[in-house]
Amino acid sequence: IRSKARRRGVSFSFLFMWAQGDQLGKITALIESGAIRPVVDRVFPFEATNEALAYVETGRAKGKVVIKVR
Repeated sequence: IRSKARRRGVSFSFLFMWAQGDQLGKITALIESGAIRPVVDRVFPFEATNEALAYVETGRAKGKVVIKVR
């Protein structure tokens, strides 16, 4: 990712967070009530994980790319 970003003259950063139980409860309530609706671009089966990653790498996803485990 770093080399691609440099070639395109862009910068990026990753942000890692650890949510607390009460925060997750509030988010769950918002999702269940329909106040928050995540945008899902595509869903891939677990067996197609490599294809999903390749799709994300194209930069064309217009929402979340989901890998379905079960």
